[in-house]
Amino acid sequence: MEAIKNRQISNIDLLNASGVGYYGYCKDTAVNEAEPPGDTFLAKLAQLWEATALNAREAGARVILCRLGIVLGREGGALQRISPLVKLRLGAPWGSGKQWFSWIHERDMAEIFFFLLEHKNIEGPVNFTSPEPVINCEMLGILNKVFSKKPLIPAIPGWVLRSILGEFSNVFLEGQRAVPEVLKKNGFVFQFPTFRQAVTDLLRPNQMY
Repeated sequence: MEAIKNRQISNIDLLNASGVGYYGYCKDTAVNEAEPPGDTFLAKLAQLWEATALNAREAGARVILCRLGIVLGREGGALQRISPLVKLRLGAPWGSGKQWFSWIHERDMAEIFFFLLEHKNIEGPVNFTSPEPVINCEMLGILNKVFSKKPLIPAIPGWVLRSILGEFSNVFLEGQRAVPEVLKKNGFVFQFPTFRQAVTDLLRPNQMY
């Protein structure tokens, strides 16, 4: 806060990173930036984190609360954790298979940051998520087709996934159906709006941006 108050430039943008865990676990309800926070530990933590960032407004900063979905990347991130399981024919639905997965391609995420810096009218919460979240069974069905694999069993119990991925498994066993309403209203164009488009691009060898 003191650094912002003592800045030498007239305008400053503060982009605060949290996550769509802010909304808690919402089952089938689609949540946009206008929704209140959830009551899970991560939701409460995100709320406190964002409240601290918003204090920068008192110093004249434009504050954007970047609520990130699960980032799909070429060299790391969720896709690199899921792919080995699918290759081992463990790409069956996890838990109920009906839980939502809000994701974003790494390239779209980078473009959103540039978009927000250029569009000075946008402030407050912004969901960094694809406009088309997927449910777990759909996500795994796409990956099975990409890797030409057939799961060994019809479903994987939640406790098995927890033993493999630990706490990270909650990302896939619970989840949010978060939608990027602010970005859509302001005309942002996603290069990879669907999960199939995203994984096809990210798993393509020697792809250069």
